[in-house]
Amino acid sequence: MMGLIVIALGVSLTIKGQTFGVGSWDVLHIGLFKNFGFSIGSWSIITGLIIIGVTAIGTRQLPKIGTFINMVCIGIFIDFFNWLLPDVDHLALQFFSFLIGIILIGLGGGMYISANLGAGPRDSLMLLAVDKLGLSITKARTIMEIAVAVAGWLLGGPVGLGTVLMAFGLGPIVQFSLAYSRKLLLKCIGEEQVTFSELTK
Repeated sequence: MMGLIVIALGVSLTIKGQTFGVGSWDVLHIGLFKNFGFSIGSWSIITGLIIIGVTAIGTRQLPKIGTFINMVCIGIFIDFFNWLLPDVDHLALQFFSFLIGIILIGLGGGMYISANLGAGPRDSLMLLAVDKLGLSITKARTIMEIAVAVAGWLLGGPVGLGTVLMAFGLGPIVQFSLAYSRKLLLKCIGEEQVTFSELTK
């Protein structure tokens, strides 16, 4: 749960700094929000439900409970943090908000994956494309991110340099966070004390 909260906080911070662009899926969610109302978090949940349906039909399998938890919690917390956090007008503060947001999304992603609760809806769709179309994970994710960003941009969503930075910069942050989160989780399960030196080995 903590990983999902961290992801949602990061998404909200990038939205506050959207002058620099936001992640591909958030471009779509913001574009839908601008055209059809509801909230950004609501559109995150709605698109997640559609993706879950498509993935379930494609795989003929029901998703894990963690997939639903991922979808609902992130949407709810995005709306909560969008309400809680003040709007940012100064360009330097927007950049700082965007940068911190990227880092938090990556850290939260690693924390969530380490708990092994099931892939989120969008990752499930990517894996379906890999399985059915014979694409590599990198190619499937790239095609999906570009298609979603273009659709969101056509709806008026904010695409910018930050959108590109998120596409290429999140991977290393998630990888770093995943390694540390797994190590910490194993220590906690074993009820052992964790020292900073052990975490940095």
